[in-house]
Amino acid sequence: MTGHPEDTEPVTGHPEDTEPVTGPAAEEPVTAEPLWLVAANVVRWRRYGDGGQELRPGTKSYRGGSKVHVVTTYGGMAHEELTTVGRGRHTGAYITIDMATRNLHTFRAVAVYSPAVLRRAAAFGVDGTWATREYAEELAALLARLAPRYREEHWRGAPHPVPCRCHDCLSPA
Repeated sequence: MTGHPEDTEPVTGHPEDTEPVTGPAAEEPVTAEPLWLVAANVVRWRRYGDGGQELRPGTKSYRGGSKVHVVTTYGGMAHEELTTVGRGRHTGAYITIDMATRNLHTFRAVAVYSPAVLRRAAAFGVDGTWATREYAEELAALLARLAPRYREEHWRGAPHPVPCRCHDCLSPA
């Protein structure tokens, strides 16, 4: 082996993935209908540690400011946690994780066309029957009201570090 690309064997996946496509699928590419999901951004800085006196950029899984799509929420838990799809901090590949609503901001309804996001959403049973614009707008408005409240409640009574760069201190009043 000399390390040249021609010396390596091609990586093969599942046999069905390597067979040529024939029939109607070969003539026209399959395009999935866009879904309306809630998009949000990860807070740039979050409070952390004893009494919230430390600041950390973003979250463990996402960089601060990253755009994520909300796939599902947990209504029985008052939407304190939700399932998101976004580009991971370390690899840049799409990941799906559960995270706290307090670590997100700027909730908005968006039409999603990305095949990677649509595949991950479909794995959670999200389809066009309820992923409508109206539902996404209602959910975005609800989460936008809840997130600041959850950020405040999480560190209730603890003073902010000096200087503080948490989302609430950096946001205009």
